Amino acid sequence: MPALSLKDRIKARISAEGPLSVARYMSICLGDPEAGYYTTREPFGASGDFITAPEVSQMFGELIGASCLSAYEAMGAPERFQLVELGPGRGTLMADLLRTAALRPAFLEAARLNLVETSPRLREIQEETLAGSPLRPDFHTKFADIPDGPVILIANEFFDALPIHQFVKTANGWRERQIGLSEDGGLIFGAGTARLPDEAIPARIAGSAEGTILETQPAANAIAEDIGARIADHGGAALIIDYGYLKTAPGDTLQALYRHEFDDVLAHSGEADLTAHVNFDALATAAVRGGARVLPPMTQGDFLLRSGLLERAGALGAGKSREEQEAIHDAVERLAAPAEMGDLFKVLAVTGAGISFLPFDSAP
Repeated sequence: MPALSLKDRIKARISAEGPLSVARYMSICLGDPEAGYYTTREPFGASGDFITAPEVSQMFGELIGASCLSAYEAMGAPERFQLVELGPGRGTLMADLLRTAALRPAFLEAARLNLVETSPRLREIQEETLAGSPLRPDFHTKFADIPDGPVILIANEFFDALPIHQFVKTANGWRERQIGLSEDGGLIFGAGTARLPDEAIPARIAGSAEGTILETQPAANAIAEDIGARIADHGGAALIIDYGYLKTAPGDTLQALYRHEFDDVLAHSGEADLTAHVNFDALATAAVRGGARVLPPMTQGDFLLRSGLLERAGALGAGKSREEQEAIHDAVERLAAPAEMGDLFKVLAVTGAGISFLPFDSAP
């Protein structure tokens, strides 16, 4: 007898136990040990469902590496520190980062590389990608397991995959949005009994029309607060890059990607990537609550251009064929143009007291 699909198992669970929160549904779809998206599939690159910035061009990781070098110097070039990446994908960003870091041998001598990754499959790919790099990674399942000491942390497209809660405005207040079963046995959204307290709703949103959706991200905020506390206690800096919005606002940003196309969130449970836009306002507040300092965020386009993207592209294309130069130009456009990744993605820097993190301190 064939095993039940993840979607059928979710239906059976709802039938037996009742509706699932959006957060619980996301957790199951992405992390189920037997059929979860990240535990069983290769999500990155042309063969997966999406292409991240490090896969677009080596320039992305190289420029982040330059920022990490500046942070290291601002920290007083400590003899030991923990270099951390949350959700390292294929390991491409870290490989490119370390190639730039090799320009400062003391950085590599002081760094201990830590990758926070829960997927055994992705860990194998990351090890392969970093096989020729100067640092060998230690793997962890959560940020709290990182050894003591100052940190330099990178998180690129990590927070968008963490589970969110959704609340929908009803005649009886903001009720948690849940996933239940329709009359014909399919998955369907509905409003549950759990309510979002009035004090948790910004005044400008409280009067929204019925049917309006408001998202919260307690899992993401908890990690951001832990990062802020770690930096406040031990020193260091963190760079968070993700797609999202700068101010808390209503809206349904939960989305599914299936075979490089947007999909119905409830259609291919475990087979599609589920993500939501990151609330950088809430993320920054959480990091400050942990005790760290947060620099004004900027768009990915501004970050890369201020970091020297055009100059690096020119150097990379010097002496290359016309086709190679066009490919580099296309990569610059994709990474930094407002209509591409440039405006959609935001970059947040979290630092300790007195620690600069270029190019943020040079921003007007």
